[in-house]
Amino acid sequence: MQEKSKATHKKADGPHHANHQHVYVERDWKEYIGESALIIFSVLLALVLTEFINAQHEKSQTREILRNIKEELVKNLKAEQEQYAYQQAVLKRIDSAMGDPALQHKILANGEFHLKYLAPDGITYRDLDRVAWQIAQSHNIMPKVNIDLVRKLTDIYDQQARIDKLEDKIGDVFLRYESRKEENLRQSLILMRDNYKGWAFDRAPSLIKKYAEAIKDIDKEL
Repeated sequence: MQEKSKATHKKADGPHHANHQHVYVERDWKEYIGESALIIFSVLLALVLTEFINAQHEKSQTREILRNIKEELVKNLKAEQEQYAYQQAVLKRIDSAMGDPALQHKILANGEFHLKYLAPDGITYRDLDRVAWQIAQSHNIMPKVNIDLVRKLTDIYDQQARIDKLEDKIGDVFLRYESRKEENLRQSLILMRDNYKGWAFDRAPSLIKKYAEAIKDIDKEL
Protein backbone atom coordinates (compact mmCIF):
# COMPACT_ATOMS: atom_id res chain seq x y z
CA MET A 1 0.00 0.00 0.00
CA GLN A 2 2.83 2.41 0.80
CA GLU A 3 4.67 1.52 -2.43
CA LYS A 4 1.56 2.28 -4.44
CA SER A 5 1.24 5.63 -2.73
CA LYS A 6 4.86 6.53 -3.48
CA ALA A 7 4.40 5.57 -7.09
CA THR A 8 1.35 7.76 -7.36
CA HIS A 9 3.22 10.69 -5.83
CA LYS A 10 6.08 10.36 -8.27
CA LYS A 11 3.70 10.36 -11.20
CA ALA A 12 2.12 13.53 -9.92
CA ASP A 13 5.47 15.25 -9.55
CA GLY A 14 6.69 14.33 -13.04
CA PRO A 15 4.68 16.80 -15.21
CA HIS A 16 5.00 19.64 -12.69
CA HIS A 17 8.77 19.41 -12.84
CA ALA A 18 8.79 19.37 -16.66
CA ASN A 19 6.86 22.73 -16.87
CA HIS A 20 9.75 24.59 -15.18
CA GLN A 21 12.48 23.58 -17.59
CA HIS A 22 14.37 26.52 -19.32
CA VAL A 23 16.58 26.45 -22.40
CA TYR A 24 19.53 28.83 -22.36
CA VAL A 25 21.28 29.61 -25.68
CA GLU A 26 24.80 30.77 -25.23
CA ARG A 27 25.55 33.71 -27.62
CA ASP A 28 28.91 34.52 -29.04
CA TRP A 29 30.40 38.00 -28.39
CA LYS A 30 30.63 38.51 -32.13
CA GLU A 31 26.83 38.50 -32.32
CA TYR A 32 26.62 41.36 -29.82
CA ILE A 33 29.17 43.38 -31.77
CA GLY A 34 27.30 42.71 -35.01
CA GLU A 35 23.98 43.89 -33.57
CA SER A 36 25.59 47.00 -32.07
CA ALA A 37 27.27 47.82 -35.38
CA LEU A 38 23.96 47.42 -37.21
CA ILE A 39 22.23 49.82 -34.81
CA ILE A 40 25.03 52.38 -35.13
CA PHE A 41 24.98 52.07 -38.93
CA SER A 42 21.21 52.58 -39.02
CA VAL A 43 21.47 55.74 -36.90
CA LEU A 44 24.32 57.14 -39.01
CA LEU A 45 22.47 56.35 -42.23
CA ALA A 46 19.39 58.17 -40.95
CA LEU A 47 21.50 61.20 -40.03
CA VAL A 48 23.24 61.23 -43.43
CA LEU A 49 19.94 60.95 -45.29
CA THR A 50 18.41 63.73 -43.19
CA GLU A 51 21.43 65.96 -43.83
CA PHE A 52 21.30 65.20 -47.56
CA ILE A 53 17.59 65.99 -47.79
CA ASN A 54 18.06 69.24 -45.85
CA ALA A 55 20.99 70.22 -48.09
CA GLN A 56 18.95 69.58 -51.23
CA HIS A 57 16.06 71.60 -49.85
CA GLU A 58 18.42 74.45 -48.96
CA LYS A 59 19.95 74.43 -52.46
CA SER A 60 16.51 74.46 -54.04
CA GLN A 61 15.43 77.35 -51.81
CA THR A 62 18.62 79.29 -52.63
CA ARG A 63 18.06 78.83 -56.38
CA GLU A 64 14.48 80.03 -56.04
CA ILE A 65 15.60 83.14 -54.14
CA LEU A 66 18.26 83.86 -56.77
CA ARG A 67 15.68 83.50 -59.55
CA ASN A 68 13.47 86.03 -57.77
CA ILE A 69 16.40 88.45 -57.39
CA LYS A 70 17.21 88.05 -61.07
CA GLU A 71 13.61 88.87 -62.05
CA GLU A 72 13.75 91.92 -59.80
CA LEU A 73 17.05 93.08 -61.32
CA VAL A 74 15.72 92.66 -64.86
CA LYS A 75 12.71 94.77 -63.94
CA ASN A 76 14.84 97.39 -62.18
CA LEU A 77 17.28 97.53 -65.12
CA LYS A 78 14.45 98.43 -67.48
CA ALA A 79 13.02 100.92 -64.99
CA GLU A 80 16.39 102.62 -64.46
CA GLN A 81 17.03 102.90 -68.19
CA GLU A 82 13.66 104.62 -68.61
CA GLN A 83 14.27 106.79 -65.57
CA TYR A 84 17.69 107.84 -66.82
CA ALA A 85 16.19 109.08 -70.10
CA TYR A 86 13.42 110.88 -68.20
CA GLN A 87 15.85 112.60 -65.83
CA GLN A 88 17.98 113.69 -68.76
CA ALA A 89 14.92 115.49 -70.14
CA VAL A 90 14.17 117.00 -66.72
CA LEU A 91 17.70 118.38 -66.44
CA LYS A 92 17.40 119.99 -69.87
CA ARG A 93 14.16 121.68 -68.79
CA ILE A 94 15.82 122.95 -65.61
CA ASP A 95 18.71 124.42 -67.63
CA SER A 96 16.23 126.04 -70.01
CA ALA A 97 14.18 127.47 -67.14
CA MET A 98 17.21 129.14 -65.57
CA GLY A 99 17.58 131.27 -68.69
CA ASP A 100 13.88 131.76 -69.45
CA PRO A 101 12.05 134.34 -67.24
CA ALA A 102 8.70 133.52 -68.84
CA LEU A 103 9.06 129.84 -67.92
CA GLN A 104 10.18 130.83 -64.42
CA HIS A 105 6.94 132.74 -63.91
CA LYS A 106 5.02 129.59 -64.84
CA ILE A 107 7.06 127.44 -62.47
CA LEU A 108 6.53 129.82 -59.54
CA ALA A 109 3.21 131.65 -59.67
CA ASN A 110 1.55 133.35 -56.70
CA GLY A 111 3.89 131.64 -54.27
CA GLU A 112 3.10 128.16 -55.61
CA PHE A 113 5.42 125.81 -57.44
CA HIS A 114 4.28 124.08 -60.62
CA LEU A 115 6.96 121.46 -61.12
CA LYS A 116 5.02 119.86 -63.97
CA TYR A 117 6.90 122.25 -66.27
CA LEU A 118 10.13 120.58 -65.19
CA ALA A 119 9.15 117.03 -64.21
CA PRO A 120 5.76 116.31 -65.79
CA ASP A 121 5.64 112.70 -64.56
CA GLY A 122 6.89 113.33 -61.06
CA ILE A 123 10.31 113.68 -59.47
CA THR A 124 10.97 109.93 -59.69
CA TYR A 125 9.71 108.42 -62.92
CA ARG A 126 10.04 104.76 -61.90
CA ASP A 127 10.23 102.81 -58.64
CA LEU A 128 13.13 100.42 -58.06
CA ASP A 129 12.02 97.31 -56.18
CA ARG A 130 13.98 95.58 -53.39
CA VAL A 131 11.50 92.98 -52.06
CA ALA A 132 13.39 89.95 -53.43
CA TRP A 133 16.63 91.27 -51.93
CA GLN A 134 15.00 91.77 -48.54
CA ILE A 135 13.68 88.20 -48.62
CA ALA A 136 17.17 86.95 -49.50
CA GLN A 137 18.61 88.80 -46.53
CA SER A 138 15.97 87.37 -44.19
CA HIS A 139 16.96 83.86 -45.37
CA ASN A 140 20.66 84.63 -44.81
CA ILE A 141 21.56 83.78 -48.38
CA MET A 142 24.98 85.48 -48.22
CA PRO A 143 27.07 82.47 -47.09
CA LYS A 144 25.42 80.26 -49.74
CA VAL A 145 26.45 82.12 -52.90
CA ASN A 146 29.61 83.52 -54.46
CA ILE A 147 31.09 86.35 -52.40
CA ASP A 148 31.63 88.54 -55.48
CA LEU A 149 27.95 88.26 -56.35
CA VAL A 150 27.02 89.24 -52.79
CA ARG A 151 29.24 92.34 -53.09
CA LYS A 152 27.64 93.34 -56.38
CA LEU A 153 24.10 92.86 -55.12
CA THR A 154 24.83 94.76 -51.91
CA ASP A 155 26.28 97.65 -53.91
CA ILE A 156 23.37 97.68 -56.37
CA TYR A 157 20.72 97.88 -53.67
CA ASP A 158 22.74 100.49 -51.75
CA GLN A 159 22.80 102.61 -54.92
CA GLN A 160 19.05 102.14 -55.31
CA ALA A 161 18.54 103.32 -51.73
CA ARG A 162 20.43 106.53 -52.52
CA ILE A 163 18.38 107.12 -55.66
CA ASP A 164 15.21 106.65 -53.62
CA LYS A 165 16.24 109.66 -51.52
CA LEU A 166 15.92 112.00 -54.50
CA GLU A 167 12.27 112.83 -53.92
CA ASP A 168 12.87 113.78 -50.28
CA LYS A 169 15.94 115.85 -51.14
CA ILE A 170 14.14 117.86 -53.79
CA GLY A 171 11.15 118.18 -51.48
CA ASP A 172 13.45 119.78 -48.91
CA VAL A 173 14.40 122.42 -51.49
CA PHE A 174 10.92 123.45 -52.53
CA LEU A 175 9.21 123.16 -49.16
CA ARG A 176 11.39 125.87 -47.62
CA TYR A 177 9.77 129.27 -47.25
CA GLU A 178 12.74 131.04 -48.85
CA SER A 179 12.30 129.07 -52.07
CA ARG A 180 8.88 130.67 -52.58
CA LYS A 181 10.44 134.04 -53.25
CA GLU A 182 10.93 134.86 -56.91
CA GLU A 183 14.42 136.23 -56.32
CA ASN A 184 15.45 132.80 -54.97
CA LEU A 185 13.97 130.74 -57.78
CA ARG A 186 17.18 130.48 -59.78
CA GLN A 187 18.98 129.21 -56.69
CA SER A 188 16.20 126.70 -56.10
CA LEU A 189 16.50 125.44 -59.67
CA ILE A 190 20.26 125.05 -59.24
CA LEU A 191 19.70 123.02 -56.06
CA MET A 192 17.10 120.90 -57.86
CA ARG A 193 19.53 120.21 -60.68
CA ASP A 194 22.35 119.36 -58.29
CA ASN A 195 20.17 116.93 -56.35
CA TYR A 196 19.09 115.19 -59.54
CA LYS A 197 22.68 114.80 -60.61
CA GLY A 198 24.14 113.87 -57.24
CA TRP A 199 21.50 111.43 -56.05
CA ALA A 200 20.23 109.85 -59.25
CA PHE A 201 21.32 110.89 -62.74
CA ASP A 202 25.09 110.55 -62.32
CA ARG A 203 24.67 107.14 -60.67
CA ALA A 204 22.51 105.70 -63.44
CA PRO A 205 25.12 104.65 -66.07
CA SER A 206 27.17 102.72 -63.52
CA LEU A 207 24.07 101.18 -61.95
CA ILE A 208 22.72 100.04 -65.32
CA LYS A 209 26.05 98.32 -66.04
CA LYS A 210 26.03 96.63 -62.62
CA TYR A 211 22.50 95.35 -63.18
CA ALA A 212 23.60 93.61 -66.40
CA GLU A 213 26.69 92.10 -64.75
CA ALA A 214 24.77 90.81 -61.72
CA ILE A 215 22.12 89.19 -63.93
CA LYS A 216 24.84 87.26 -65.78
CA ASP A 217 26.48 86.25 -62.48
CA ILE A 218 23.20 84.93 -61.13
CA ASP A 219 22.74 82.82 -64.27
CA LYS A 220 26.06 81.14 -63.44
CA GLU A 221 24.80 80.26 -59.96
CA LEU A 222 21.55 78.72 -61.21
